[in-house]
Amino acid sequence: MQQIPETHHGSSGKKIRYAGQVGYLIAGMKEVTEAQIGDTLFMYKQPVEPLPGFKSAKPMVFAGMYPVDQTEYNNLKSALERLTLNDSSVTVHRDSSLALGAGWRLGFLGLLHMEVFNQRLEQEYNTSVILTAPTVPYKAVLSSAKLIKEHGKSEITIINPAQFPDKHSVSEYLEPTVLGTIITPQEYIGKIIVLCQDRRAVQKEMLYIDEHRVMLKYLFPLNEIVVDFYDALKSLSSGYASFDYEDAGYQAADLIKMDILINGNPVEELSTIIHNDKAYATGKYLCERLKDAIPRQLFEIAIQAAIGKKIIARETLKAYRKNVVAKCYGGDITRRMKLLKRQAEGKKLMRKIGNVEVPRDAFIRVLKRQPEK
Repeated sequence: MQQIPETHHGSSGKKIRYAGQVGYLIAGMKEVTEAQIGDTLFMYKQPVEPLPGFKSAKPMVFAGMYPVDQTEYNNLKSALERLTLNDSSVTVHRDSSLALGAGWRLGFLGLLHMEVFNQRLEQEYNTSVILTAPTVPYKAVLSSAKLIKEHGKSEITIINPAQFPDKHSVSEYLEPTVLGTIITPQEYIGKIIVLCQDRRAVQKEMLYIDEHRVMLKYLFPLNEIVVDFYDALKSLSSGYASFDYEDAGYQAADLIKMDILINGNPVEELSTIIHNDKAYATGKYLCERLKDAIPRQLFEIAIQAAIGKKIIARETLKAYRKNVVAKCYGGDITRRMKLLKRQAEGKKLMRKIGNVEVPRDAFIRVLKRQPEK
């Protein structure tokens, strides 16, 4: 610490601060993020017990943020730094993507927090950003001595699918859970129970508040409610149901990493961590969305969802095809077959040397969970 100036009138030069006085200090910090709310200051070589009750904010939802145009990277970086000054609960880590370029991995307290932060960036700083689908922090209990030595601990937190460890080196995976409370008119109970069961929720309590309202308590996996659960709940109940949740720790789960392959090449931006029971449905959905989003080429494109080396879903994007037999009118069929065979060989060669570039707007459309109407 370099200096402690006094700003309280009539007490210039005093080195003691009392409750109600205002002052500031000059420290050797290089970045604003080094100063955390709740830090306890003490004299050099005279440590004290930190003040109780202060805990750093724990992010529950993570999403990647990238500038629409990479030339706007520095402007977006400056906007993020200024916005996080008055919202210290947002965690910021640099990230990069082959398709979307340089960006950041942001941690938020919830989905609403993420949406408000994104709106403030656009309205107050006039920035346009690409926000990837939100994910939640998973944990893995390592069984490999090599990995435990590398990480320095037996339990690691996974915020990015690229960090997902192999199943053979993990004793169990853990996913975050929340205790959700739903209050709804009784005529919508059946639909809401079906919705909760579809999201892998476990019912904990069902209580009739009065003649018309029911309170339901469910233990939800956080990943199942973080994107569109609230919208689905409002839609089923005609807007009458309310939903609130609180952190309920972690529980063991059968988690897997699903990759999306385009002509055999994995697309890292579309890799996702999901529950094993929902792998097939999610893989089929992503393949169908990609088929609609990727422009057709002169060669056939195979879009696949894979778990490890096992393909669980596939869609094929047909190639543009010239009618090479248009000039054949009658005559021997061997000439027709020869032209078609030559065309097939050309397509096969083109597929070997051709690269499929997924457009940026295709990523945005695919990462949206709800289909566009």
